[in-house]
Amino acid sequence: MRSKKFLRAEQAPLIWDAPGLIAGVDEAGRGPLAGPVVAAAVILDDLNPIAGLADSKKLTALKRERLYDEIRAKALCCSIAEATVEEIDELNILQATMLAMRRAVEGLRLKPTKVLVDGNRLPVLDVLAEAIVKGDSKVQAISAASILAKVHRDRWCQELHAQYPQYGFDGHKGYGTAAHLQALKEHGATPWHRKSFSPVAEVLK
Repeated sequence: MRSKKFLRAEQAPLIWDAPGLIAGVDEAGRGPLAGPVVAAAVILDDLNPIAGLADSKKLTALKRERLYDEIRAKALCCSIAEATVEEIDELNILQATMLAMRRAVEGLRLKPTKVLVDGNRLPVLDVLAEAIVKGDSKVQAISAASILAKVHRDRWCQELHAQYPQYGFDGHKGYGTAAHLQALKEHGATPWHRKSFSPVAEVLK
């Protein structure tokens, strides 16, 4: 039996006044049928604020792109990491998401005193961490992480579209839309599809 790679949020101590650097963490790409799941970690600079940070899903693509560049330029440090399609199929999507989050935190140039993670689960980390439901709309560092993760994955989908235009990845971004499901039926699965996800598994039978 595989050991668990995450902790439930209620196991995390709730400490809001920890001194030092605070990192926000979020992911993009848990639901799609194809591609990696992406996580980002961001430590913002209080002396160099960024206007307009919000949950990436509530921003236009153009606004996300602009904020992506601003976050990369102004944050004290940031890190983007992935868990591959193979890791998703081997571990399951939740475990793979936790793995990507852990990689993002470990990839930070500066070590945070505390990590704030969007959602209700925590990856195993060697620093204090807290899960915050809807954190991407409550905590600016998490909002910034959600933007980095979303833009990184959307760019990946654009690259995949160039290679497999018949699937329409530039539009659905890998999600199981009617057009994507129809393309799967007509063309089969690409090497980038998640074989453990039932719509893809049905095609591969």
